[in-house]
Amino acid sequence: MRKSGRQKRYKLKSEINVVPYIDVMLVLLIIFMVTTPMMKSNVDVNLPQADAKSLQDKKDPVLVTVERDGRLFLTLPGAAKEPLDADALKLKVGAFVRQNPDVNVLVAGDDQGRYGGVVEILADLQQSGVTKVGLMAQPVQGKSTSNGRR
Repeated sequence: MRKSGRQKRYKLKSEINVVPYIDVMLVLLIIFMVTTPMMKSNVDVNLPQADAKSLQDKKDPVLVTVERDGRLFLTLPGAAKEPLDADALKLKVGAFVRQNPDVNVLVAGDDQGRYGGVVEILADLQQSGVTKVGLMAQPVQGKSTSNGRR
């Protein structure tokens, strides 16, 4: 018996053709690459106040305060609040944290101040060797909470 060439031509393949999927992926990649730079715009955001539990620690924390106008203040445990510049803050906090590695470092920023000021202080604290930093917030006024939830 002789086999015809037709049977070989219509043989079923058990492979998936991925070429169309690659084409779609490349088109989406190009779309995202073109639209991403257009999405960089500034948006005013009002950050919410939080009803989070406060930290319970036996040691007094190191408190770094960023005022509305960008002035910095440092409050070490057992010491008074003192004004500092960014370089002196890095030196003092770095030295204190090296001596007391378990101490909490908290950053308090003015609610009407620049967000960039707080971010700069966080970067400075990281450079000075601080690994854990907490952000302070005022509790919501006039709202009663039960079990820590609204």
